[in-house]
Amino acid sequence: MDAERFSDYFDGAPTFNIPGRKFEVATHYTQAPEADYLDAAVVTVLQIHITEPLGDILVFLTGQEEVDQAAEMLQQRTRGLGTKIKELVITRIYSTLPTDLQAKIFEPTPPNARKVVLATNIAETSLTIDNIIYVIDPGFCKQKMYNPRTGMESLVITPVSKASANQRKGRAGRVAPGKCFRLFTEWAFDHELEDNTIPEIQRTNLGNVVLLLKSMGIDDLVNFDFMDPPPAQTLMSALEQLYALGALNDRGQLTKLGRRMAEFPVDPQLSKMIIASEKYKCSEEILTVCAMLSVGNTIFYRPKDKAFAADAARKNFFHPQGDHLTLLNVYNQWRESGFAIQWCFENFIQHRSMKRAQDVRDQLELLLDRVEIPLESNIEDTDSIRKCVASGYFYNTARLEKTGLFRTTKHNQSVQIHPSSCLFQNPPKWVVYYELVLTTKEFMRQVIEIQPSWLPEIAPHFYKEKDFNDQNSKLPKQTGKQQINK
Repeated sequence: MDAERFSDYFDGAPTFNIPGRKFEVATHYTQAPEADYLDAAVVTVLQIHITEPLGDILVFLTGQEEVDQAAEMLQQRTRGLGTKIKELVITRIYSTLPTDLQAKIFEPTPPNARKVVLATNIAETSLTIDNIIYVIDPGFCKQKMYNPRTGMESLVITPVSKASANQRKGRAGRVAPGKCFRLFTEWAFDHELEDNTIPEIQRTNLGNVVLLLKSMGIDDLVNFDFMDPPPAQTLMSALEQLYALGALNDRGQLTKLGRRMAEFPVDPQLSKMIIASEKYKCSEEILTVCAMLSVGNTIFYRPKDKAFAADAARKNFFHPQGDHLTLLNVYNQWRESGFAIQWCFENFIQHRSMKRAQDVRDQLELLLDRVEIPLESNIEDTDSIRKCVASGYFYNTARLEKTGLFRTTKHNQSVQIHPSSCLFQNPPKWVVYYELVLTTKEFMRQVIEIQPSWLPEIAPHFYKEKDFNDQNSKLPKQTGKQQINK
């Protein structure tokens, strides 16, 4: 941790260093850059297994796909060597792995065998695994990047920082002297890696932060004393979005609606959705949808060896009008089962994610009292639920074009529905999406079908009636968008 910067920021606050158990760790670099770091990592595991004394190996990879792929490669190659080598126990850890499989990394290694843990950077700081003697670090990690111009988040594979690389190396010296194998050159470490990771505030959507600061009475955001000031463009797009949602007036001051929105510790769009549920009398369902969305895309589990069964189980929950209603189905059926773990297991659903959604939902329900919204259920009226979702996410509308692609109304971008969506096979004319993600293509995640005629009613200052009178007209222009004063 960069303790000196924190100390300087808080007026020279004293720092206390608490020494941990740290043994000597020898660092080994490659002679030349590796062409394929995944293959190099697998080869290094086998070399350590055959030549080095017993002790467990921790390999850092960037994501779930790489972890699964490396596990497959190791299984194939060790199978070929048979009894010539000692037993190699292959375990995996990443955030979307079911809890019972995650627990395997903590099981003691059998005598005269070696365990290899294939991990994402969850194992860098979040947990400590006993008996790790060897660390293999390819020098990459996945980082979330936010583009304020397009409103798109993307997970980008980037080189780690020096601080991160040293943190990974430290995992090998917890129980005994260890070795760290870096799959890049020493020159690259000295000259190409940044000293510290880019702070998250500089690469994320600041809607929630801006709303919080405004509700605390801090109006001058541009000159606010941030420890790491975020880009001005990100701040401006957050202000513009809050204005469009009605949380700020045209002078950039918090409105009555904005004050109510600030009570909820979720994204401004989700809090607007919760407040709109009062008008549409479906707060019970909207709370469930919000809780399920805030858990992220970790609800469904799709193991490679049972992919067909997992896809079939997922299809049972599909709702013809969109993913938000699919998530509502999942939660309601789980509730009917008495919140059973067995039900989750049979339907390839992560029980841990569902439990978290339940906790989030309970917290939001308590906050409803504070903003005086009654808890009402209206599950039959899907139009009201969809209008409610659209009233928070009218910014994120997209229209189907003749090419089969969608075009967003706000930024005029070409996007597609994510293949995991229930609307992927038969896309509707107009949709509202929860988020845009850039992987191999630009995808809309968590999509719901809407009627264009709802938009002028939901956001009259953003969409005008005349834009929708002619069905074949061009995309609606942005209207009523006033420039917010710095």
